[in-house]
Parts: sequence; C-alpha cells; structure tokens
Amino acid sequence: MIKKNKKLGFGMLPLTCAIAINLLSTQLNAESPAAPPVLATQAQGAGQGVGNFSGLLQDLQQRFPQYSSQQVILIDATTQELFLIEAGQVGGRWVISTAEAGLGSRKGSNQTPLGVHRLAQKIGDGAPLGTVFKARQNTGRVAKILTAAGARSGEDNVTTRVMWLDGLEPGLNKGGAVDSYQRYIYIHGTDEEGRLGAPASHGCIRMRNQDVVDLYERVGEDTLVVIAQRK
Repeated sequence: MIKKNKKLGFGMLPLTCAIAINLLSTQLNAESPAAPPVLATQAQGAGQGVGNFSGLLQDLQQRFPQYSSQQVILIDATTQELFLIEAGQVGGRWVISTAEAGLGSRKGSNQTPLGVHRLAQKIGDGAPLGTVFKARQNTGRVAKILTAAGARSGEDNVTTRVMWLDGLEPGLNKGGAVDSYQRYIYIHGTDEEGRLGAPASHGCIRMRNQDVVDLYERVGEDTLVVIAQRK
C-alpha cells in the first residue's frame, strides 16, 4: 500500500525539485490505496489523468526553453521510482535504484546527483537483454540476470541500454567537480534486478533490463530528466 506523505520539506533543493516531488505526492495520493508498493511495469496509471504536473512543466519551460517539456523523466530518489511524464500525465512508471552512497554531485562520491539534466546520448540500439557495456562500448558479453531479492553479482555492470545524462544546473550538477556528464551518470540496465527498489548503484540510475528498453524506445536525446528527493 502506498502511504500518504507527511508534510514535505525541501531545504536547499532547487525549485524544480521541490515542485516535482510536491506534485508527485499529489499524484500518488490520488491513486487507489490498493496500489502495490513497488510498481515495476510501465503505464501503471497511464492515461488515467491522475496528477497535475503543470507547475513542474512551467518551471522547466521558463528555465530551459530550448528543451521540450512534452516528455519529461522524473526520478523520485525517495520512493526509488522513475516516471515518464507525457503531455502533463504519467505515461510510464518503473522501479529503479539510485546510489547506495546516497545523493550528491561531487566527483568520486559514488552518489546520484539531484537537479535537472538532459538525456545527452542513447547507446545500445538492438543489443540483447543483459548485454554488458564497458565505457559505453558493447562487449558482446551477456550477463546473468539475478532476480532473487538482494542477490549481488559482485560487479557494477551496465547492461542492455545506456542513457547518458548531462547536468543543466551549474554548481549543482554541471561544471567543475560536480559535472554529471563527466561523472558518467547514466540510466541503464543492471544484472542485479533483485536489488531494485532500494539504493544500490554507484551513482547511476539502474532499471530492469526490459524496463530500460521500454523507456529507451519511448524517449529521445535532449529529453529533460529531473532527479529529486522527498524529505
């Protein structure tokens, strides 16, 4: 059961993050109380008109007018879910994992950065599920996908598809020692599917292999990606 959220506080989070998660809370509270705690398949609630993301979209349009807001990826690091917002509605919803070391932008921290990004590059067209990528190159090796709860492969494998993120907020996720692109922050598949739903990565956003294919095929380069946290 998805519990209703307590009063939210955002501290020093960028305005976009606060708006995004406030509106996400409204959307979640509007859903059926019978909804499962982890939603791993796309389109749960898609097309049902739940949620109102107008504030988030308006903020993105004002601050990043060079990018379309018709499709926006919203990552909730608190609930470990990724939402695809299409024309203001939830078009897809998947379980993910952010960094085991928590949230942050510093180089070498192994943390997941907050804030607004763009999808800079898509890599892996047509690769079989479980294909391992090293430095964004297809190795030709297919990893064994571990689905048992908590099962570890002992490797930080990037599998199936790679979506490379580029930060758009100087000082937060762009430039200097906090640059998401230079830190190689991706949305990607993982061979540790049984760990999804809780922080487990080394900084990237992990997804189930079939889920990352589904998302990959629905979004284009330059899609805006908002990573936010509830407090």
